[in-house]
Amino acid sequence: MFRYIPTGSVIGKTSTFAIGCLTLLLVTLVANAAGADSGSWKHEWPRTDFTRHSVDYSEIVSGGPPKDGIPAIDDPRFAAAMKVEGLAPQEPVISIQMRGEARAYPLRILIWHEIVNDTVGDTPIAVTWCPLCNSAVAFDRRAGGKILSFGTTGKLRHSDLVMYDRQSESWWQQFTGECIVGEQLGAKLTMIPLRVESVERFQTRFPQGRIMVPPAFGRRNYGTNPYAGYDRSARPFLYRGSYDGPLPPLARVVVVDGAAWALDLLMKRRRIEAGDLVLTWEPGQASPLDAQIIEAGREIGNVVVQRRRGDALDDVVHDVSFAFAFRAFYPDGPLHVE
Repeated sequence: MFRYIPTGSVIGKTSTFAIGCLTLLLVTLVANAAGADSGSWKHEWPRTDFTRHSVDYSEIVSGGPPKDGIPAIDDPRFAAAMKVEGLAPQEPVISIQMRGEARAYPLRILIWHEIVNDTVGDTPIAVTWCPLCNSAVAFDRRAGGKILSFGTTGKLRHSDLVMYDRQSESWWQQFTGECIVGEQLGAKLTMIPLRVESVERFQTRFPQGRIMVPPAFGRRNYGTNPYAGYDRSARPFLYRGSYDGPLPPLARVVVVDGAAWALDLLMKRRRIEAGDLVLTWEPGQASPLDAQIIEAGREIGNVVVQRRRGDALDDVVHDVSFAFAFRAFYPDGPLHVE
């Protein structure tokens, strides 16, 4: 949720992520010292009903930027999948197939914007990615009889993006799709199946598909990772909760229906079957949160999660996120490591 200018790849044993954290530490401490309570937010959020909330306000902290300081994309532009330029084959994209259309949203763009408000066919969707949790989730934007559009609050809960809808300025948890503050309290957005896969895999599966290109207003250094070294860090940024393992907090896990499997386990086995679920892994995707240049990130591979329906396999909602985030939102959920 914060932004800083990378200063190098690795200096000794200190990553640029750690350097960025240090440069922003004072700003963040001052912001948090103001108190995580609705009274200190009302000036910036006069339309938000802070009397309605399902979480303790002490769990919500400033991520650094103000409201919309990380600007969502509202009018995404696309290019033909086989003609798009500037993307390495191993770079990660969020891919969605709906209504006979296939679209891909590169993480090199989402790392700077975090939310894309789009419409596929007649379905309004929000494509989101929280870098601090490595959580990629797509939602149907309809809730409470309204079509919503989303922006960033600049706030975090459990180190995860807190979004807001522009219609009521209610606050929503990106990891779960639940409204946690405001008029829409209790509503939950419907999640849409997606894959985080390499550009090459998307092009192979959908040669007639389309890939999002940088927005016209974008003035970002797309292709660079402002969190260089983050997924090799010992602890997550601005996370206040406890964590007791059994994996390192920033180890990737595959989350499905409140349960999780360690990515390292899936990489080792290549295929895991659990009831009617089938999880598979294939190489060929770079981590977007490793190297300063995304295409140079280390291998993390491509995960597919499907459910058997008779003889067919259908993609299901899942997320490849960090272990600490899974534990924060599913404290009692089983985590399979062997």
